[in-house]
Amino acid sequence: MHHHTTPYPSISGKTNLLDFNFHEYAQPALKSAPASSVVEIQQLRLGDALALLEHAHQDLPASDGNAVAYLQAIVDKLCDLSLRDPLTGLSNRRYFQSVLTREIEVVARSGEPALLLMLDIDHFKKVNDTYGHPAGDAVLQAVAKALASCVRPMDTVARFGGEEFVITLPSCQGLFGHQVAERIREAISALNVTVAHGVVLNVTISIGGAYAPRWVRSSPELWIDRADIELYRAKSEGRNRVCIEMQPILAVSAEEKSLLFGPLSLGDPAWIESIGGDGAAGHRSVQ
Repeated sequence: MHHHTTPYPSISGKTNLLDFNFHEYAQPALKSAPASSVVEIQQLRLGDALALLEHAHQDLPASDGNAVAYLQAIVDKLCDLSLRDPLTGLSNRRYFQSVLTREIEVVARSGEPALLLMLDIDHFKKVNDTYGHPAGDAVLQAVAKALASCVRPMDTVARFGGEEFVITLPSCQGLFGHQVAERIREAISALNVTVAHGVVLNVTISIGGAYAPRWVRSSPELWIDRADIELYRAKSEGRNRVCIEMQPILAVSAEEKSLLFGPLSLGDPAWIESIGGDGAAGHRSVQ
């Protein structure tokens, strides 16, 4: 990512960020700012913040003479940075916990189904042990990119830790949960990641999923535990498969189906479809 063109000097290579001359760096923002704002901004030590943004390859805020806007831009970028995994660019565990809390509240109030998927890269330790951590990083980045391409804008993908990822799927009816997870599994199994000269790895993942309890106030920890049980089952049954906790099947609209699986086919009804229980996807695994 290219840095925004500003008159600020580069701060790369500063060994002692506390000695950074912020007045020189932010002088354009200070010149035309109100006196009260100048006093406040001069009292701040922003060298660490600006160095953190630059080293994270973030665009540095532009100076337009408005000190408040300048500071707000720094705060916004730092907030975004604090909620992202630096290796994959996905949301991090901290942000994902807040998403789970919000989804639980929505499900408790509205009864709308929400599915939590936990995904674990199969045999990831062997990749690190055999080819080194740079190879492992390449696999993590490839998987993260593929996962991000599989979900809807309303979904959230995050790196949960190590080789484990998590996805929330709001408004995902029980009939479609297993199908969506299976589509994600297939997308990952199609990956071929080059980790060294002449070395290409095929990647697979195991997926466990659970729905948030409807009309009941639960907790992120309990929801994660239930999805983790299904993930353990998928791993113990041979890996590279999907296990989803049983969920009652209700009605789903063609529009919701389109959001999950792509555009409506010609002739698909746009009204509410009644879905029977025969297609339930509970406790199934892929051979």
